[in-house]
Formats: sequence, structure tokens, C-alpha cells
Amino acid sequence: MSTIRDDVGLSNWSVGLLTSLPLIAFAIMSPIAARLGNRFSNERAILWGLIVLGIGVAVRSNSAVLLIFLGTLLIGVGIAICNVLLPGVVKDKFPLKVGLMTSIYSTAMGVFASTASGVSVPIASGMNLGWIMALLVWALPVVLAIIMWFYLALREKKTTPDMPFVQVADSNLWKSPLAWQIAAYMGLQSFLFYVTISWLPEILHSNGMSMETAGWMLSFTQFIGLPASFIVPVIAGKFSSQRPIVLTIGIISLVGLAGLLLGSSYFVLILSIILLGLALSGTFALALALLGMRARNAKQAASLSGMAQALGYLLAAVGPIFIGYLFDLTTSWTAPIITMMIVSVLVVLFGLGAGRNRYV
Repeated sequence: MSTIRDDVGLSNWSVGLLTSLPLIAFAIMSPIAARLGNRFSNERAILWGLIVLGIGVAVRSNSAVLLIFLGTLLIGVGIAICNVLLPGVVKDKFPLKVGLMTSIYSTAMGVFASTASGVSVPIASGMNLGWIMALLVWALPVVLAIIMWFYLALREKKTTPDMPFVQVADSNLWKSPLAWQIAAYMGLQSFLFYVTISWLPEILHSNGMSMETAGWMLSFTQFIGLPASFIVPVIAGKFSSQRPIVLTIGIISLVGLAGLLLGSSYFVLILSIILLGLALSGTFALALALLGMRARNAKQAASLSGMAQALGYLLAAVGPIFIGYLFDLTTSWTAPIITMMIVSVLVVLFGLGAGRNRYV
């Protein structure tokens, strides 16, 4: 982000807005995505989401500020469709293995995210290819995904007749305290996740790390969290209540953030990064698992996913912008990190409600 900011002349709050655009798209598209999946099948809706995502990657890989923002918005729309429908796919295809299958796909997401974070900076600076090529190279996984889901969509078309449009938004969800708690849990953990993705390299750089090393540390943060991405949903699926898991992850998150705030050595910073990576990945995976665990069927899971991600990402969208503005205002990372610690406490509080053994 800092490379793009310096090259095109963006302010810190503008960089925060750029990071928040996909989240805004998530909030707007999430309830719509559930309806698209119900009308056209999840497979075909996900295919169209991937096509939009691919177009967004191509458009964003440009030095024109307008195209950067437009491409980022399209990326958000494409990802939103896939994010909302995947919990419904899991609930539909694997109703008795929601925890395990959530572990598999959340871990796969973490693998690619950590790889992208760590490789993009070396591609841009180490190989002297520039940030445009570093962004464009990630169109290749999108193309591969489009081919795969095109095959799945064709099979679905042959085996599943077109169904009439059915309203999938369950109005009772909007009256359910549990659904609101899940949405808040999703949103607040997303707040922390996207703030970390946006600003962790800058925080580490302010503590003496080079930007390239800080970029690798961001990748390491996501990579070290992969075991948590896999294990947490599996463990969660074995218990009727997920409250102990919520509390444990929350404590890990607070200790990690405290290390970033007080860290004066590489050892403390590395330990904080490890703890933060475990907490972020574990919380995200648990949030995805709860979307299926707290729903009675695939249709309700998709509706709950749409609601939780719409409201959740709307809340998360303010994160990078607010933290960037707070840094601009104070010229220090102390207040932003303390703010993240306060949000971590809120994540635990709403998680304790979402982790109860109930259906929405």
C-alpha cells in the first residue's frame, strides 16, 4: 500500500479508503449475492463473481487513480458474491461436516492470502517489476478458479432445473439477537483483520524494520495463522458451545496487540506477530463456521451469511480509514493500536453471544 501511495500521491486516509472499498462492496452485495445464488444456483453465481473479480484485477493494475479505485470496487463485488455463497455451499453439500469443510476452505484462503502478501513486495521491488505487475500477476489464480467453477456450473446446469425466483432473505433473521451478534462478531473481527492487512507493515517499519521485511512479516502473520484456520472450526464443530474458543482467541489477540504497542525488540515483535496471526486466522475461521452452525439449513445459512457479511463488512469498512486518519492526526501508532485492543474486547463480548448453542 505504501508503494502505491507514494507512486500516485495518495494520502494515508485515501489509502484507507482504497482498502475499504472492497468492504463497502461486501456490505452492499452480500444480501444481493444470497438472492443470486437462490435464483441461478450457487455454482453459477460464484462463476459470475469470479469473472467480475478477474475484470477488477485487470482494471486495478493501472497507474490511473480512477481505474485503481474502480478496479478495487469490482474486486470487492466479485469477492462478496463468493464469500456469501460459500457457507451455503458447505451447508448444502456437507451438512454434517460444516466445521471440517470450513477448515479446509478457510485454510486455503489463508494460504493464498499469505503468499500474496509476502510475494507482492518482492515482485514489485526485488524483481524491479513495479507494483502494477505485482498486482496483475494475481489474475492467474482467478483464471484457474473461473475454469474450475465453469465446469461445476455446467454440471449443475445439467443436473438441476432452473428454479423460480424465491426470496431468500429471512425477515426473522433481522429480529434475531443471535443473528445480530454474529454480524457484529463478523464485522469487528473483519475490522481488525483489514486494519492489520493495511497497516501492520507500517507499524513494523516504525519500529525499525525495512519495508520489504515488514511485508514478509505480514505474510508470516497470515502463514502462521494457517494451523488456527484449520483447527479452530474442527474443534468448534465438536462442541455445542463455542464460547471457550472465543475467549481463548480473544486473550491471544490482546496479548499480541499489547506486544506491538510495547515491543522494543525483534523478539517481542516476532512473538506479537505470531500471536496476532493465530488470533486473526482463528477468529475469521470461527466466524465462517458460525454461519453454518447457527443455521438450520443451506438456505438459512446463505441468508445469515448475507446479513452477517452485509452488516459486518459495513462496520469493518471504517477500520482502515479510521486507523489511517487516527495516525495522521496523532503521527503515532500508539492510539491506533489501543483502539484495536478495544475492538478486540468487543469481538470477545459479541463472540460470547454468537457462540451460544442456539439457532437463529
